[in-house]
Amino acid sequence: MESSTEATMGSANGECMLVIMAKAPRPGMVKTRLTPSLPAEAVTELYRCLLYDTLGLARSLTAVGVAIMCPAADVDELARFAGDGVEVVAQMGEGLAAGLTSVFAHFAAAGRRVVAFNSDSPHLPAAFLANAFEALYAHDVVAGPTHDGGYYLIGAKAAHPALFDGGRMGSKSALDALLARVRALRLSVGFTEPFYDIDVEEDLARLTAELRTDPARAPRTAAWLKQWRRETQPLRMGAAGL
Repeated sequence: MESSTEATMGSANGECMLVIMAKAPRPGMVKTRLTPSLPAEAVTELYRCLLYDTLGLARSLTAVGVAIMCPAADVDELARFAGDGVEVVAQMGEGLAAGLTSVFAHFAAAGRRVVAFNSDSPHLPAAFLANAFEALYAHDVVAGPTHDGGYYLIGAKAAHPALFDGGRMGSKSALDALLARVRALRLSVGFTEPFYDIDVEEDLARLTAELRTDPARAPRTAAWLKQWRRETQPLRMGAAGL
């Protein structure tokens, strides 16, 4: 995967940090909006594959450090999952807003550009991540919009504790709420290309179709989806009386 998705940060010289927002893959704790479509155990395995491929995408970037920010109870499990070379840090507080605040409080330092990235978009082109780091040369903040009104990444080169105040995390107005706080703090903002993450059945259907023709974008996820289709197709045919 590294040879096909390699992206270069130019003169980053190790001053870039990509932090994946993750949870330990446990039933009922991850991707819960998919449970109407898949059993909880299947959702957990899917998330495990998404996270594995996300780490592969992160490692494909040159001159970029890779870390995971997660709830304190998940640190040991995710450290074993991620392996060597990935720092796993316990967030301060509960919820996504606390996690994002923890990312920049922990990693932002003079001259360092930090991007927090979700754990369910391994199919994202590596160039989008490269563009996020480049945007931080000229802006205080960079955001990667999703098509449903949220964002798949947020980057900054300093800690701004009030940036994630006010709730609405994970909602269809999450990006608007973030941008309102950016304006209130008088920060400049740049954007990467809009993309999608895997939240609901329609997102998963889109990803499945794309990985059928290009499985190298997220190989572990593509293999799992292919096996899942094989296992469930006879059940669906039986239910339809075919």
